[in-house]
Amino acid sequence: MENPTSLLNLAADNIRVLAVSMVERAKSGHPGGAMGGADFINVLYSEFLTYDPAQPTWECRDRFFLDPGHMSPMLYAQLALIGRFTLDELKTFRQWGSVTPGHPEKNFERGVENTSGPLGQGHTYAVGAAIAAKALYARTGNPGFKKEKIYAYISDGGVQEEISQGAGRLAGHLGLDNLIMFFDANEIQLSTETADVISEDTAMKYRAWNWNVLEIDGNDPEQIRAALRTANAETARPTLIIGHTVMGKGCRRADNTSFERDCGTHGAPLGGDAYLNTVRHLDADPDDPFVIRPEVEELYAQRAEELKKIVAERRAEEKAWAVAQPEQAAEMADWFAGRLPELPWNDIQQKAGAPTRNASSACLSMLSAHVKNMIVSSADLCNSDKTDGFLKHTTVIRRGDFSGGFLQAGVSELTMACVCIGIALHGGMLTAMGTFFVFSDYMKPAIRMAALMELPVKFVWSHDAFRVGEDGPTHEPVEQEAQIRLMEKLQNHSGRDSVRVLRPADVNETTVCWKMAMENMDTPTALIFSRQNVANLPEGTDYSGAERGAYTVVSDAQPEVVLVASGSEVSTLVAARQLLSTDGITSRVVSCPSEQLFRAQDEAYRESVIPCNAKKFFLTAGLPVVFEGLAGDTGRIFGLNHFGHSAPFKVLDEKFGFTPEAVYSEIKQYLGR
Repeated sequence: MENPTSLLNLAADNIRVLAVSMVERAKSGHPGGAMGGADFINVLYSEFLTYDPAQPTWECRDRFFLDPGHMSPMLYAQLALIGRFTLDELKTFRQWGSVTPGHPEKNFERGVENTSGPLGQGHTYAVGAAIAAKALYARTGNPGFKKEKIYAYISDGGVQEEISQGAGRLAGHLGLDNLIMFFDANEIQLSTETADVISEDTAMKYRAWNWNVLEIDGNDPEQIRAALRTANAETARPTLIIGHTVMGKGCRRADNTSFERDCGTHGAPLGGDAYLNTVRHLDADPDDPFVIRPEVEELYAQRAEELKKIVAERRAEEKAWAVAQPEQAAEMADWFAGRLPELPWNDIQQKAGAPTRNASSACLSMLSAHVKNMIVSSADLCNSDKTDGFLKHTTVIRRGDFSGGFLQAGVSELTMACVCIGIALHGGMLTAMGTFFVFSDYMKPAIRMAALMELPVKFVWSHDAFRVGEDGPTHEPVEQEAQIRLMEKLQNHSGRDSVRVLRPADVNETTVCWKMAMENMDTPTALIFSRQNVANLPEGTDYSGAERGAYTVVSDAQPEVVLVASGSEVSTLVAARQLLSTDGITSRVVSCPSEQLFRAQDEAYRESVIPCNAKKFFLTAGLPVVFEGLAGDTGRIFGLNHFGHSAPFKVLDEKFGFTPEAVYSEIKQYLGR
């Protein structure tokens, strides 16, 4: 349907009034960008975006990813026009318990495809979603995924954030022709004009990345329509529509002069007479601004009827596909429901005494054979973090061939993480991503967003401690484990630990931890693996105890001291225990891959593993704070409180006091023996 320009302008003004009124009522928010972007989002939703009015979670729907979350009033107002929010809900913008929070929070039923706020991440999620759509089509042949489009909306700030380099490079390299991104080029930022901070040729930059670049007046509905038609016809490249828009379009000052193209409209309510004049200028009533105009209501009612026909045709095609391909249809249903196939964990053959990163590789090899809807990625380290184990039964994703399950992300940890988050947001696909643990620092913004959105992505981090050795302190993680375990202590909105963190003690515990990660569909999981060989725990160890966060590896009947660690330090404690036994000191060794999971167990179990009144000695290759919660006032923690050094890891073990003999001496000193 091609709507009259006058009607589209009226609808865009309706969005502007709603957006500026939401901010004014809340006494907080960002009206200017929302008012400038109203024309694009209105044309997109009224003429192009394909969704099911009756079933918002339809798997093959087009998806809209908002990058500048501060422009949420624009999105909420638009979604109100299609019936996903009520006007009363718009009135509660930014209030306690509201479904219209200050920045959008993932809610598929409401039409919000992603949580957004930190600039740059949202459009990178869209890149991941575009990959997911192509991967699903390659795996299932469902025609709906071939027709699906991913739309993204980015602002000047998103272009300036460094992650846009990675997202733009990867999308262009893969030829994601199902991705269409609108760049709201209004030349105004929160505190300054963009001319003060940037002078690049953005169009040339994206063309160099193999994007189809179109440049238009972003407030002209006819130019927007023409650009979207061209973008939808593109068959080889992602499209960037650079829309030159007016920040605060329609805004007036208190003296009724123009308030457009002014930083003052970006991040605060217009206030007083400026607000009143603006609403009147947009032909609305300041005393009753929360209104959907009858003509606009009719516009979207007609679009809903049109969509019913379009969706009915699409669903008929999907039904015919499902009848012809019942096995793929059943698999797809399982994938979108988050159901895993039966996995042969017990068949994995681990090599005794190997690095836990190698054990992780063995698990990934098994998963590549059985989990068809999984994509694993690495930031140019797959042969070192051992995520290349997943390549045993799959291939690398390439332009024109998305049947593979491995995404080579290049040296771009944050981009990789956000792309994998986008794959997960799309639905139907599982993701894991790997790099060195020390480089998890690059990923922190994405880890937090994955945790906030409660996405079951898997973070795979190898080279877990100072035993990286010769590479030196730049590559030796010390504080990283404490940082990520803080996320495990942070509760998400569902009351769960926001990230599950697992650091296995040997190759066999690695298998159990990977099983836990795959079965965790409620939160992200972080898996931390060693570079160096790690001795197996004693014969007869019941590794299933890892599923409870901590468990007894080996124990005397009446232990004088309980020795607790995670990762490779557990085997060091086992060796130190043997030295203690020669002195007649009884002990228990506990592996604690997840302290917070252990804390969630019942009191009787916790007391049976680490008794409150027992002498407790903790060993960690990271900051001592990792175990302070379990140590209490009487326990002793031996850890590292300084950066590492460059030397062979066995030398570092000696210099830092992490040999069994040195740890044995520390334990005796703690016991006063």
